[in-house]
Amino acid sequence: MKVWIALLLALSLPVMAFAEEAVKEPEEGAPPAVAYVSLVPALVGNFGAGPKLKFFKADIALRVSGAAAETKVKHHEPLIRNQLVMLFSQQTEASIGVAGGKEVLRQEALKQVQDVLNQEEGQPLVDDLLFNNLIIQ
Repeated sequence: MKVWIALLLALSLPVMAFAEEAVKEPEEGAPPAVAYVSLVPALVGNFGAGPKLKFFKADIALRVSGAAAETKVKHHEPLIRNQLVMLFSQQTEASIGVAGGKEVLRQEALKQVQDVLNQEEGQPLVDDLLFNNLIIQ
């Protein structure tokens, strides 16, 4: 048993050393590093009209370029979350259920996030919005 533990530790040391070397400062003139800001916890709410409530759960990540943009997006996360919850709650089962409905919703969500950041920061900051998971029930 001790041999296995020693072997595992010995094999993990080169991996850890390689991981430390991989983290480098960006060079001058290089494009800014891409980062993904996950909106945690997932957005959960209800949508649609009618006698039976319908629910959504959306795990969303925002793609940004550079550490400064990442910091600003994290700072405005409560406002972004509010805007997205309001957008999702306005949806209907028909608008999400049609072919391509989720893609239309994703594009509208990206536009809403960029509009909010334009108002607050003067620039959109977010390059893309990704649904890691979208559950409609």
